[in-house]
Amino acid sequence: MLKSMTGYGRAQKILSGRDILVEIRSVNHRYYEYSSRVPRTYNYIDEKLKALLKTGISRGKVEVSVTINNIEAKDTEIAINKSTAEGYVNALRSIADDLGLIDDLSLSKLMKLPDIFNIQKTPDDEEQIWKDVCEVAQEALDKFVTMRSVEGEKLREDVIEKAENILGMVGRVEEFAPLTVENYRNRLYQKLKDVLESKDIDQQRILTEAAVFAEKIAVDEETVRLRSHIAQLKDMVNSDEAVGRKLDFIVQEMNREVNTIGSKAQDLNITRLVVDMKAEIEKIREQIQNIE
Repeated sequence: MLKSMTGYGRAQKILSGRDILVEIRSVNHRYYEYSSRVPRTYNYIDEKLKALLKTGISRGKVEVSVTINNIEAKDTEIAINKSTAEGYVNALRSIADDLGLIDDLSLSKLMKLPDIFNIQKTPDDEEQIWKDVCEVAQEALDKFVTMRSVEGEKLREDVIEKAENILGMVGRVEEFAPLTVENYRNRLYQKLKDVLESKDIDQQRILTEAAVFAEKIAVDEETVRLRSHIAQLKDMVNSDEAVGRKLDFIVQEMNREVNTIGSKAQDLNITRLVVDMKAEIEKIREQIQNIE
């Protein structure tokens, strides 16, 4: 199925006490270009995230955003620095004895002294965190791919429609081409008749000149190749593979054949058809810029 390079996917879940949000968005790009916004403390998941997205995306400028908020998960541990506390108690009681002061030392007062507590960040369970982020990211990626597929189907239908329009115009070119030779032959006959003012016109000469002219303006090969390119184009947009780059090449070849027909055209009707075909090809070119 054809896919657009423009897409968006979002998923959010609470897993292992963490609120995890993953957003994926992309725009056109010739290759796969990845960028991310991941909390600094979770940088270790970035390469894994990049590899996961690569399984569903082959082209496009992709940006992924990850937000992780702790709700129930413990992210810090508080420990008592017993040696420091004992030092404070011993020192304060020594001063009280030496100075004859009342020992009114209490736990609440002791806790207010500096360096009594050690606050430490709980080590991350990196495997569990990645498992949870991966689950949310996969859901976001599935939604992202689905949106790309929907947009891709619209592009496919539009490209097919324009290709059919071009095919119709190719048929008209093939109808006009023989008439152009016939018209040339009649004009040549009349011109020779007027110049020579004689009824004895060399019919063989006229046939020879008309044959040379027909050879110069013949577009049979171009229309055959153009039909072939259009058939390939239609096959590609109906393919399940990523065909964006191949489509670009085919469209270039279609444009080349139409340009050649235009350079050979000696008929106003064909010239107009060439202009219309080039306009349709340009529209196709614009569309395939957004195809993966």
